[in-house]
Amino acid sequence: MPYDDKPKGDAPDFVYTIYIAANIDMVWDGLINKSVTEKYWGRHNKSDWNVGSKWEHIRTDGSDIIDIHGEVLEIKAPEKLVVTWNAPDGNKAQELAPSRVNYELLALGPDTKITVTHSQLNKDSLMHNGVTQGWQAVMSNLKTVLETGKPLSSEEWG
Repeated sequence: MPYDDKPKGDAPDFVYTIYIAANIDMVWDGLINKSVTEKYWGRHNKSDWNVGSKWEHIRTDGSDIIDIHGEVLEIKAPEKLVVTWNAPDGNKAQELAPSRVNYELLALGPDTKITVTHSQLNKDSLMHNGVTQGWQAVMSNLKTVLETGKPLSSEEWG
């Protein structure tokens, strides 16, 4: 199912690239595997990972609160994943339309380059502010988990 490539938000795309000393399959697994995402995000991503399927970003603190949800727009394991990104209904961060997250992975021998592009954001919204301040910490924590087996100290990086 093709999706609309026209930008809907008024903020520029947020693009973040990081290099991880882990092979592409491990990094891919880090994006979709519950036990890995729980380590570095404090949440897990739940989906059957098929185009058109829903996905949910669920807290692991026992509350089972869904912080973010969306739809899988494109998937080409282990190189590309594109999802819509919505705050739950009633959340003050809810945008008028969903934003979009594009994960692109490139194998560099035993290492991986991952680029996260978060687009279709509304400038100065709560979602935009959270995204532009949060992706660096999340991706750095993914890198640390995959390279060392343990996350960064959450008390220090929030």
